[in-house]
Amino acid sequence: MKREELPLDRQLRQEILFARERVYRFGGATPLERLELPGPGPEIWVKREDLSAIKSYKWRGACNRMAVLSPQEAARGVVTASAGNHAQGVALAAKTLGIHARVYMPRSTPKVKQTAVLHHGGEFVTIHLAGDSYDEAVSAARADEAASAAIYIHAYDDLKVMAGQGTLADEVVLTGHGPFDAAYLQIGGGGMAAGVSTWLKTYWPEIEIVGVEGVGQASMSAALAANTPVTLESVDLFCDGTAVKKAGELPFEICKDTLTRIETVTNAEVSHAIRQLWEAMRCISEPSGAMGLAAVLKNREALVGKKILVVLCGANIDFLQLGLIAQSQVAGSRARKTLRIGIPERAGTMLELLNSCFAGLDITDFQYGKTHRAEAWPIFTLQADSPAALADLPEKFEASGLAWEDITGAEDTVFRAIPLRRDLLQNPTFLRLDFYERPGALHDFLAQRIQGNASICYFNYRHSGERIGRALIGLDFPSPFEREALLMTIPRQGEGYRLCEAVDEATRLRLCGC
Repeated sequence: MKREELPLDRQLRQEILFARERVYRFGGATPLERLELPGPGPEIWVKREDLSAIKSYKWRGACNRMAVLSPQEAARGVVTASAGNHAQGVALAAKTLGIHARVYMPRSTPKVKQTAVLHHGGEFVTIHLAGDSYDEAVSAARADEAASAAIYIHAYDDLKVMAGQGTLADEVVLTGHGPFDAAYLQIGGGGMAAGVSTWLKTYWPEIEIVGVEGVGQASMSAALAANTPVTLESVDLFCDGTAVKKAGELPFEICKDTLTRIETVTNAEVSHAIRQLWEAMRCISEPSGAMGLAAVLKNREALVGKKILVVLCGANIDFLQLGLIAQSQVAGSRARKTLRIGIPERAGTMLELLNSCFAGLDITDFQYGKTHRAEAWPIFTLQADSPAALADLPEKFEASGLAWEDITGAEDTVFRAIPLRRDLLQNPTFLRLDFYERPGALHDFLAQRIQGNASICYFNYRHSGERIGRALIGLDFPSPFEREALLMTIPRQGEGYRLCEAVDEATRLRLCGC
């Protein structure tokens, strides 16, 4: 029987065997490492594809596919579309084989991935930015293919690409750490899940294969429900490496038989998994790379005593996105509420609020601008180790006669729209301060340094996860003499704070709306 007449799963197994002979010309095997987490849970092993030449598993499939191009096909060049990682694999193969490649990427592709493509491909690769999504980049690449007769190298819907990805499972088997009870495999188009699940089930037929998709990009779940790949109207781009609107035809035919079930994970759960990888292994994963672990952590109690395999499939993350992920983890790791509190607009009331209601709580965000002569409505984001610590706040507010509202997640607060009325100010000044991130630092500053007739007219502070919290504070005085007296006498460093400087006149005028 000819190879193409075999059932698809048998064809894929054969192609994985052939891929063994090709891919290691382009890169080396990656390690399988134990992930140690505190407390009860499963035994988790991580396939470190982030340590490959392109910091992703995608080199395997791209190189395997391009290694079998005939001389005539190679002379025509290749074209592809990619959100970033597949493009790097194509670039690596193009430079090694001396084949010219045109890579179409969405305009929103992180700069780190664009730079990496050019690094790996050198003079053999050109990048074309097209559209705002992977699917729009595919359309542009397909148009190029039709016009130029170049060979299209698909990111996942290709038997040899799937087989190349399957070599990472071959390496897992050869480590001797198996068998595994389950493997949690992230799914975009499905190429990696198809190749890896096929090979794992060849050696360990009883292994559970759990597909993992983002809540806003579950194309394989939609395909299984419809019994055919269908196109999603839109996809969430946080996990950009798996942001595919339609599962591949070939991966679907494999996955519908190899997958035990599919789990979906939220962006917050993925961010938590990224943090766990950093804290336990000191490795940084891109969002799609941590999806498998996110699903494991989500089901941790049910998996106690099991041996679990996950694939850290990539580490090509934009540096700026790391900051957003870290910030979300700081905010989400503890009980949290954002409250708007009504207090009299007079000197000393902010300190009274801290003493009466917020004792023992951490203030991680403080927004306030003076907008009324008699009333102040500062906004505080408070965190505690448990929800119970925040539960008695309403009772404290009522006992103190304070009006309040819960505005957690309000858009004006998230985007830090802090109003300030110029006509209500007399002799304002603005100070930049650093607070040491410990309980009571803000209280100590207000109690010891803001005395007399000084009143707070503006406060902008947000905890960033550093040891130091940076704040911009506005103080208003009845007379310019009192303002100058404070500026002349306030120590540059005191209990819980250090004074950076008073803002310059131009900044002061802008803050006051002048």
